Amino acid sequence: MAAEIEQSSGGRLALQVHSNASLLPMAQIKRGVQTGQVQLGEVLLTAYSNEDPFFDADAIPFLVRDFARSKRLAGLQKPYIEARLQRQGLALLYTVAWPAAGFYTQVPLNNLDVLRGSRFRTFSPMTNRFAALVGANPVLVQQAELAQAFATGIATAMVTSAQTGVDTSAWDYAKVFTPATFSMTKNAVLVSRRALEALPADLREVFLAATRRAEERGWRYAEEAQKAAESRLAEKGLIIGTIPPDVMAALRQVSATMTEEWIAKAGEDGRKLIEALRAG
Repeated sequence: MAAEIEQSSGGRLALQVHSNASLLPMAQIKRGVQTGQVQLGEVLLTAYSNEDPFFDADAIPFLVRDFARSKRLAGLQKPYIEARLQRQGLALLYTVAWPAAGFYTQVPLNNLDVLRGSRFRTFSPMTNRFAALVGANPVLVQQAELAQAFATGIATAMVTSAQTGVDTSAWDYAKVFTPATFSMTKNAVLVSRRALEALPADLREVFLAATRRAEERGWRYAEEAQKAAESRLAEKGLIIGTIPPDVMAALRQVSATMTEEWIAKAGEDGRKLIEALRAG
């Protein structure tokens, strides 16, 4: 996107990208854009759920079942998120979902007893709550420490994307990966409204057109990445499992509980969002 903007603007507008927390850690990016320390930033929306539960909607387990529904949720969420960001001097440029999360276990996920009593790696309040509802013992483990946690028995199961499994060589510590579309959390690209409005009209349109194309590419790349990562896990020896209908029914009951809990926190806007999603 940055290269496209510079080329399309004839060099009049350039973005300098600082990736992998080289400029700001993710927890500080949104605030950095608000204060003008940086003009744009990319964040994981659910990481800011302590600010507003609305940023956590896409982390509700089993709320969406595939990329098409995830995209629909993103469209329904957008006006609510834009309204919240506008009050903070920010504008939402676009969101893109992560590849869907699935379960990593030592045996096939033929019943919920596989998770019950397990030491279940978690990384957020939502995954902590899920672990509690299925009777697992939540263990907070950062991605970089996954292999060691499984090797030492600190963790015995987890839910995360196939891509994370590839990135951490999950074949060294798990035997089964079960695609589940547990959640499809989204990254959001934010811009300072002041910086955006300061651009000349023609450059602003070049900039916004490039962000629209970036969003389209991002969703396509995410879907391609999911298929490629699952294939890679299979190539390296993981069994690619499936969830039996009775187990999925039990997981959807957990999802229903967590959805109602989220609505209670998110208020009337949250109820409207879930009702609109269900209506579709």
